[in-house]
Amino acid sequence: MVEVFYEDTEVLDVGPEFFVSWLSELCDMEDRVLGDLTVVFCSDNYLLDMNVKHLNHDYYTDIITFDYCEDRVVSGDLFVSVDRVRENAGLLGEMFHVELNRVVAHGVLHLIGYGDKTKEQAGVMREKEGVALSLIVSRET
Repeated sequence: MVEVFYEDTEVLDVGPEFFVSWLSELCDMEDRVLGDLTVVFCSDNYLLDMNVKHLNHDYYTDIITFDYCEDRVVSGDLFVSVDRVRENAGLLGEMFHVELNRVVAHGVLHLIGYGDKTKEQAGVMREKEGVALSLIVSRET
């Protein structure tokens, strides 16, 4: 089950049904099952406050992921800064919804077990994000 919430930001035109379909397919590709996932879209300030309180990090970020996975079931909470995604999309010359989906995929990939701390890990993460985004494109065409 996927639930979508909003904290201190505008409501986006995304629904849990889209995420269930897309992220279930992503999990299947990784030999995982999508469990309970909560996606909270929020402001920069909301996420900064969480980053300081829960992770002792005093900086802005686009996503914070809380992992509740058990065995091969992917479950967790994703907190996504809409402000940061919008700014990063502009800096990257990307459409907002594409960057938003990339960030959500990034969080799910962390739950699956992919890291991004080293250059090699970050490269693998980017490849996996590309695969995740291609699942959306293949569904739309």
